[in-house]
Amino acid sequence: MHNTNNDGSNFSIKERIIKIIKPAITQLKFFAIKHRTLLKLLIILKSFLLGGPKGVKNKLNDFKLQAPARIRASYKISNAQRGFEEAYVFEKNVKISILVPLYNTPLKFLKEMIGSVLDQTYKNWELCMTDGSQDAYSYVGEYCKSLANEDSRIKYKKLSENKGISENTNQCLSLATGDYIALFDHDDYLHPSVLFEVMKKITEGADFIYTDEAVFLGENLKNITSCHFKPDYAPDNLLANNYICHFSVFKATLVSSSTLFRSKYDGSQDHDLILRLTDKAKKIAHIPKVLYFWRSHKNSVAMDINSKKYAITAGINAVHDFLESKGVSTVVTSSPAFPTIYRITYEIKGEPKVSIIISNNKTINTVKCVQSIIDKSTYKNLELIIVDKESGIEEIKNQHDFSQYNCNIKLVAYNDVPNPSKIKNYGADHATGDYLLFLSGDTVVISEKWIEELLMYAQREDVGAVGAKLFFDDYTIEHAGIIIGIGPERIASFSHYKCSAKYLGYMGKLFYAQNVSAVSDSCLMVKKSTFNSVNGFSQDISSYYDVDFCLKLRDRNLLNIFNPFCELYHYVSQPKSKALKEPPKSEIAEFMNKWGHVLQKGDPYYNPNFLLGSSYNFRIL
Repeated sequence: MHNTNNDGSNFSIKERIIKIIKPAITQLKFFAIKHRTLLKLLIILKSFLLGGPKGVKNKLNDFKLQAPARIRASYKISNAQRGFEEAYVFEKNVKISILVPLYNTPLKFLKEMIGSVLDQTYKNWELCMTDGSQDAYSYVGEYCKSLANEDSRIKYKKLSENKGISENTNQCLSLATGDYIALFDHDDYLHPSVLFEVMKKITEGADFIYTDEAVFLGENLKNITSCHFKPDYAPDNLLANNYICHFSVFKATLVSSSTLFRSKYDGSQDHDLILRLTDKAKKIAHIPKVLYFWRSHKNSVAMDINSKKYAITAGINAVHDFLESKGVSTVVTSSPAFPTIYRITYEIKGEPKVSIIISNNKTINTVKCVQSIIDKSTYKNLELIIVDKESGIEEIKNQHDFSQYNCNIKLVAYNDVPNPSKIKNYGADHATGDYLLFLSGDTVVISEKWIEELLMYAQREDVGAVGAKLFFDDYTIEHAGIIIGIGPERIASFSHYKCSAKYLGYMGKLFYAQNVSAVSDSCLMVKKSTFNSVNGFSQDISSYYDVDFCLKLRDRNLLNIFNPFCELYHYVSQPKSKALKEPPKSEIAEFMNKWGHVLQKGDPYYNPNFLLGSSYNFRIL
């Protein structure tokens, strides 16, 4: 049943109810943010009702990875620092045009926004504002004009009509004369040093720069509800969600015409723009400091994306259209984490053969592993290669008859020195597939399209290794990608180790495909040609050989990817440490001798604000 509105539009009963209760829901969200202890108690109660004591235990573990109740990110600088930055002379004299489309901006927000620009320690900027406000908000123009009369760097234009955020921002661009363009929302706040820090990157040759950011509640800059500590440029992360967002600065020549934003992507116009700009940029720089403060209030997207549902559709279209423009066929949908975090399904080209190489560690486990592959897999052009010492192969033959399966299964005896790298390389030597999928014998498949989820990324020319989300038998996470330079030995550790399956991860990371430095060989797919080009797994590296392999791929400028939509159980004993199983000191020295210079630089996909002991706990630089 539908009711007709006065303007002729139709609303279902459900839509009418949502419209009525929506203000109450928004107020409830504000209340929850302000009263975090009560919110946590309600979440724990819900966890108990749904999962009992075990559910509570998992939820408490998840809380350890979430932002603390009080986050302090400074929005001020000392007088000494200000004096240093204002006196600093850059080798380039670059003008930065800051674009701000205004629309019914509350006066307090307007004053704070403009004030944060006037407060910049780097002075060669211009503030370009266009105003699409309604007549009732005439104070916006009056205030801006008064400032423009006092400071020639401030430019203001009243628009004859409001044409939406994209066209209004394009009008800002028409006022700009700067060498670089910066995007700034009308109700947000800039750190005093942001342009100074941006200029440091510009003098190093960067043509696209972005910073970390914080979200604060309402009118109080001290009431920070979350910080977004971003990775360095990660193209797959950017496709899955606009993690770059604020504060973005780019060379004016990257924009080929006067059209900066495209109106058909209103609501996600910045995602569309950033995809296009980063695709053109020659050097992208990330400043891992909180230098942008995003205001969350009742009408903002920061508070509730569902207040602007058109933005969800626009974001999906922006990603889809960008990939299509590259000749890449995809399906883009919202992920379970958040409406504007996307799951991207790529078209698989042809039906290449995949060779699954299984290292047998215990016959009963391997039989279960093979059975799950046969039962679950929707991809059929497979061959299975089970590698073990000769006695292990005989045991498998005695316990199970694989001839019943309509699949090519090879049992390969390995009688050399028990070296895991040599065993996997030996299995690869017997593979006839175009793609190699290394799999531990103690894994069990969960998701039916697990091979397709790996293959759709492995087929790309710019991709090296692709890994899966692996769970312990209690459905907590063992593997969600590997971060280098962290853990007790500062070599490598699993991301989001021991989090519950329902946990979204830091900024939704457990529910979108992303770039990582390494993935576990417990489930790792790679092109056979790529595997051979780096001579497979290094046999002189006894521990962290899968990390070593992925770093060799990274050295070839290939991307390694963690795809959470490929899921398997990994029935392995759970170490007490959150790090990878700690090897002997001699093996650590062996790895460090080869990769110490890389570890010293840090993981480009792991922000330096995060602590090194375990993943995604943070301090603020």
